[in-house]
Amino acid sequence: MAVGIFDSGLGGLTVLDAVQKRLPDVPFVYYADSAHAPYGVRTADDIYDKTTAATQALFDAGCDLVILACNTASAAALRKMQEGWVPEGKRVLGVFVPLIEALTERAWGDNSPPREVDVKHVALFATPATVSSRAFQRELSFRAIGVDVEAQACGGVVDAIEDNDLILAEALVNSHVDALKRKMPQPDAAILGCTHYPLMQDTFQKALGDDVKVFSQANLVAESLADYLDRHPQMVGSGEACFLTSGDPKRVSNSATQFLRREIQFQAA
Repeated sequence: MAVGIFDSGLGGLTVLDAVQKRLPDVPFVYYADSAHAPYGVRTADDIYDKTTAATQALFDAGCDLVILACNTASAAALRKMQEGWVPEGKRVLGVFVPLIEALTERAWGDNSPPREVDVKHVALFATPATVSSRAFQRELSFRAIGVDVEAQACGGVVDAIEDNDLILAEALVNSHVDALKRKMPQPDAAILGCTHYPLMQDTFQKALGDDVKVFSQANLVAESLADYLDRHPQMVGSGEACFLTSGDPKRVSNSATQFLRREIQFQAA
């Protein structure tokens, strides 16, 4: 069996790259639902239906554990999936919790009551669907009190990155940061709440200023997954790594190769 990693498109490759470096002996199956990307402008019900279909494809490919490397799917679908959809013996995990644990400096598995933390003003950059779900604020409230979160829906950024138009992506990031700073002039920290956004992390940092600590997810998820597999070794074993997509494999392969700057070959899901 292998560990499944799901994203609506190519953004989850930032997570895949980090977890492969952290866990080189673990085989991963990556599923990009490129035919239906981006998810960030879809309804919650539509996101749930598409996420469960893709996750089922990863289960069918032999994965017992699936990571939703898509923040929109984690925000709009994960809780509902965990409450009534995930089959016995399978697990589905999201990407918010490792990020919030790092932000609040709480150790994995720390279930103590929420408490005050050093960070007081947090800027959240995410897709429209993630922002409207308020999933980040809900998860944060389980762990911290007294934190002001200002969310900015970053329309267009995912499309620009998927199209490899980084000039447009940079312009959009600067515009969204300006809009956020009009609402929260001096954030302490910023959350890049989409797995595409680490590719633009330097742009976010420059626009926000050096005094703002920018959190992105890839390495945090990799460390969290390594810890999880240490505690649940039965969830990983031998298997064949591969890349699956609901889109055009040739086009997605070309984009992914540019995305990671190494050759990636997708197969039709």
